[in-house]
Amino acid sequence: MGELLGLLKVVVVQGKRLVIRDFKSSDPYVIAKLGDQVAKTKVINSCLNPVWNEELTFSLTEPVGVLNLEVFDKDRFKADDKMGHAYLNLQPLVSAARLSHALRVSSGEMTLRKVVPDTDNCLVRESSISLINGEVVQSVWLRLCAVESGEIELKVRLIETRDGPSR
Repeated sequence: MGELLGLLKVVVVQGKRLVIRDFKSSDPYVIAKLGDQVAKTKVINSCLNPVWNEELTFSLTEPVGVLNLEVFDKDRFKADDKMGHAYLNLQPLVSAARLSHALRVSSGEMTLRKVVPDTDNCLVRESSISLINGEVVQSVWLRLCAVESGEIELKVRLIETRDGPSR
């Protein structure tokens, strides 16, 4: 494992227009993976537009990886059904944190970077990475892949180690 950059706090806020995997609805939950770290949200029963508002915490180390998300439908008597997957490249977040250190800004609110949807990410729309009272924060909507429809909203915060990301 490389140098510890800090803690990554991921709030899985909500899902929209998730696919039906049961008779009329689904019982969705999200599994988030960063390297060998795995965290899971609770199951929301019979809902295609679930609201989780659950915070998942990961250690963020060099080399900076990708946050992978998988959405599943909980089934009682058989294997859970896949409802799509998405990913978030964390490099722009870490680069923005390094910029905030170079600017030596620790209070107030400032947009550090914008990330636009393209073929290399799952973004639904443009996402801003901001510095809010000393914390680097990104709010994103991710489009689920390998499925007919579905989006997941995340709020991601980088809680840095004392020295923060260097380089």
